[in-house]
Amino acid sequence: MPSSHDPRSGLGRRALLTGGAGAALALALPSGPAAARPVNSARPFGRHGSPSRRPDDRTLYVHPGGLGDHTGVQAAVDAADGPGWTLVLAPGTYRETVFVDAARAGMTWIGATGDPRDVVVVYDNAAGTPRPGGGTHGTSGSATTTLRADGFTARGVTFANDFLRTDLPGNPGTQAVAVKVTGDRSAFFHCRFLGHQDTLYADSAALSAFARQYFAHCYVEGDVDFVFGRATAVFEHCHFRTLVRPDLTGAPYGFVFAPSTAAANPSGFLASRCRVTSEAPDGFYKLARPWVPSSDTTARPSLVVRDSVLGPGIDAAAPYANMREAHPWQAQRFAEYRNTGPGARITVPENRPQLTADDAAGATPRAYLGDWEPRRFRAGAET
Repeated sequence: MPSSHDPRSGLGRRALLTGGAGAALALALPSGPAAARPVNSARPFGRHGSPSRRPDDRTLYVHPGGLGDHTGVQAAVDAADGPGWTLVLAPGTYRETVFVDAARAGMTWIGATGDPRDVVVVYDNAAGTPRPGGGTHGTSGSATTTLRADGFTARGVTFANDFLRTDLPGNPGTQAVAVKVTGDRSAFFHCRFLGHQDTLYADSAALSAFARQYFAHCYVEGDVDFVFGRATAVFEHCHFRTLVRPDLTGAPYGFVFAPSTAAANPSGFLASRCRVTSEAPDGFYKLARPWVPSSDTTARPSLVVRDSVLGPGIDAAAPYANMREAHPWQAQRFAEYRNTGPGARITVPENRPQLTADDAAGATPRAYLGDWEPRRFRAGAET
């Protein structure tokens, strides 16, 4: 995604990225420490078995202290050759980048305790971070976790990028992705996505691929365009939290959504029964802006936010903005339906397009996901 309107470095919150007050609000849990919490080591994999008690021969155990099959997530992914593997992740902070290729379809990651604060996959690359072989990572290359396989499922895991703008002072490449997802039928239950700019990249493998992704009871935080991409992505009962920007002196601090939906795709982002809260002053955030990338100048970004609670951090009078004047938000597919809260007040009707009841009947998770029921892909527990 393009850089913020002000490229100055922000004073970030690395100490809170892997467990803090904002994340605790997401799950109604007490505030966590700056890394994965200490957990009883007698049963590091909880009720999910162990290397000596495997439920099947396609389950691998990851433990940072050596009590599993592997000490790192990428090592376990590499060992899981082919489709249908399950990785059980013991509590710990896994500081590494992870790549799941398309050949590993149907992979499942289970956080052993079910509490995403306990299992944290984190790194700190940004778009402007130099690569060892020359050049920089770019936005996609900055991702801590890249998921290209279809049918990926995660439950109870934190995906984080703890890059701070102060790490690269004066560098405009501050996009820092926690996870990039391109696979179809990708599902996330009770997960956290932590970062600043471009936290969650919900994308597809190609312009012609309409990847379906589902996020339930998840928490996402950031500042600039922190939920973005061209996937058909459904968010149910999720909590989006906007962060403070000590590097900026005025509004707007950023944007929650930045879809880049292909024109041929009838369904982009859908946020249903979600909530948006903020650490920032009232009205300092926009709900969305459209991303029409140079790689797809015909994109028609699509976003529906319905039956959700928008806190006072959202600018109610002007909740949408342009990323580029050549592609005004009014020409895109943005709409709302039955939202509540201070940030949902309709004070300037032309700035808040609303669905009709008939249109809303087609803007549902079932309509967006088609013949895929993601709850059939649950990993080990009720969600």
